[in-house]
Amino acid sequence: MSENVFKGSFPVESVEETWEIAKRLASSLKPGSIIRLEGDLGAGKTTFVQGLAAAMGVKGRVNSPTFCLVQEHRGGEAFLVHMDLYRLRDEDDVLSIGWEDYLASGAVLAVEWPDRAGSLIPSDAFVVRITIPADGEEKRLIEIS
Repeated sequence: MSENVFKGSFPVESVEETWEIAKRLASSLKPGSIIRLEGDLGAGKTTFVQGLAAAMGVKGRVNSPTFCLVQEHRGGEAFLVHMDLYRLRDEDDVLSIGWEDYLASGAVLAVEWPDRAGSLIPSDAFVVRITIPADGEEKRLIEIS
């Protein structure tokens, strides 16, 4: 990762604030970057990817890939692959959806439920953890490391 990596802990209270944090992370990404998206169901992982995609120049709608597992998004020279591994069990399942091909493509990989990929995700991946504090439904805490 570069020296200008965007990290920190950011309280947000709106979709727009979430997108702004995603935009700031996008400036630290390069082809082949991997983002581990961690958080409970409904925490805002896909919302974060929407902001990331917009910052990367992707036009059009970005939906959760829960049922199709993988969605590819292109914008200009950017290539973003959004994966939702929730329905998979383990590394073998992840490999079966083309994991190695996506790594070789140079795409930025945004991976929801990354624990299913086990050791396939390198230790230098960005970690985006989104939590919902007990004191508010709209509030979120986004931690990037």
